[in-house]
Amino acid sequence: MPLIEETVLPGDPLLTLPVVIIGNGPSGICLSYLLSGYRPYLSPEAIHPNPVLHTKLEEARHLSIVDQDLEYLSEGLEGRSSNPVAVLFDTLLHPNADFGYDYPPILHWKLEQHHYIPHIVLGKGPPGGAWHSMEGSMLTISFGDWMELPGLTFKEWAANKRRNIKSDRVMPEEIACYYKHYVKVMGLQKNFRDNIYITSVSRLYRGTDDEDESQLNENISTQHLQMEMEDGQKSLIKRNWEVRGYQRATDGSHVPFCLFAENVALATGTFDSPGRLQVEGEDFPFVLHSMSDFGAAISKGKLRGKTDPVLIVGAGLTAADAVLCAYNNNIPVIHVFRRRVTDTSLIFKQLPKTLYPEYHKVYHMMCTQSHTVDSNLHSAYTSFPEHNVLSFKPEMKCVLQSASGLKKILKFSVALVLIGSHPNLFFLKDQGHGIGHHSNQPITCKGNPIEIDPYTYECTKEANLFALGPLVGDNFVRFLKGGALGITRCLAIRQKKKHELMESRDGGGDGVP
Repeated sequence: MPLIEETVLPGDPLLTLPVVIIGNGPSGICLSYLLSGYRPYLSPEAIHPNPVLHTKLEEARHLSIVDQDLEYLSEGLEGRSSNPVAVLFDTLLHPNADFGYDYPPILHWKLEQHHYIPHIVLGKGPPGGAWHSMEGSMLTISFGDWMELPGLTFKEWAANKRRNIKSDRVMPEEIACYYKHYVKVMGLQKNFRDNIYITSVSRLYRGTDDEDESQLNENISTQHLQMEMEDGQKSLIKRNWEVRGYQRATDGSHVPFCLFAENVALATGTFDSPGRLQVEGEDFPFVLHSMSDFGAAISKGKLRGKTDPVLIVGAGLTAADAVLCAYNNNIPVIHVFRRRVTDTSLIFKQLPKTLYPEYHKVYHMMCTQSHTVDSNLHSAYTSFPEHNVLSFKPEMKCVLQSASGLKKILKFSVALVLIGSHPNLFFLKDQGHGIGHHSNQPITCKGNPIEIDPYTYECTKEANLFALGPLVGDNFVRFLKGGALGITRCLAIRQKKKHELMESRDGGGDGVP
């Protein structure tokens, strides 16, 4: 079983890991970094521009941030995350970044190996997660410095790799390479397993009168579990997690595995399931739902010489990327979106023109090259604000409806639906619908993130299940690092209590408390 260290027998049913992390993007990488014993301390000469926070930090300068009261440190801080620890960690790593300052981090890092918590990080591809599959010709929204992880600045990596970074914003390919290198240079490879596909994460149970309390952290065999379940007379309580899946081998075969874990951390991001319109004809092969599929169609020449435009649905940055991609390849565009161009919630309203000129170019076209301005379609680009897609027809036609109820039928060469994406938590009970803020609804980054304790990131509705990153509303790499800090502190406290309990029992002589 390739997942298991060589020192463990492949068929050993008793293997129980303290932590299994599902997802190897920046969230999972950062959590692995902290669980591996790296600890942040206030730098000797550092002065945080927030005097109140600096005073608090000085009170416990000798302690790492992991060992301090995160609720106390977070109190009164404000930022672009609803999670207080995310705001705290961000302001320690990028002081006053939202005010345009480029202050260096006030932290320095020490590797304290006695704090290592055994864990494994499971991912479908190489470390970096979805960054390896993003469209490579576009620039990131965040600055390269904001995409970096603790202990290795992006500029330092770029200089060592002799990469010519022309601007503060970089291509996803650069970020993906940085994350992959980060895992290697920080010595985290032993914790990572690639080509892993999770099929189920479920609870095990045990009888309350069946084992001595000192055996709580030893696992039980499947046979033992079945005996308890069949008996029916013993009360059952929740126990460790069972994680099942398969590893795809180089020859394409699937090697199944089963792991047991005391704690599971969900770090899967939100790119698994593209958002769908749920309209008739959306499953036709000429209706695409990702930039990668669109890029592949262009590179294969499928759209070369087509006279009908590409139909792009959506008003976010990914849709804007698609517009730019089509525009740069001389492919005419019909751009359909539900909002008004004056809607203040449009992302373009939040981006400075000087830093994001390409997106403001798209927004300018959305405003000035609307079908309402000219009854004829523009040759290169035409927008349809306040329109919904009613259906796609097999003859490559689309039925649109305006806010006033008028319907239009448009011909296109390929349709591209880019209205966001959602996490796919199919491996959890009820696909994870029970752990969001709104019960019995799918988990979404904005509308229904996983409900967590704000300081430990443990799911409020499922003990020993943690979540971080986009799953809890933190889309930007800047803020997902706070989740790693909160989880590490929580697990470190519990590990310390467990050791103290074991030591007190060992000191009892006869094992009786």
